[in-house]
Amino acid sequence: MDTMSIDELHVEALKLGAGARARLAQLLLESLEDLSDEENETLWAEEAERRADAWDAAGEAGRSAADVFRNVRARIG
Repeated sequence: MDTMSIDELHVEALKLGAGARARLAQLLLESLEDLSDEENETLWAEEAERRADAWDAAGEAGRSAADVFRNVRARIG
């Protein structure tokens, strides 16, 4: 049996109509509800690592929390 890579599967899934993609997303999310605590921790650690790598690759400096809160206060106040 031929197996598809995640990227190949992604390309094929995007060929589906919106309703079919939504149903597929629902089925995939439901499949994650039965994961053990250890599996969830592993997945979250991998996601955190992916996000950290993406942040580092972007080469941008972050904003300080003080700047973020100042901007938020200015918008809502």
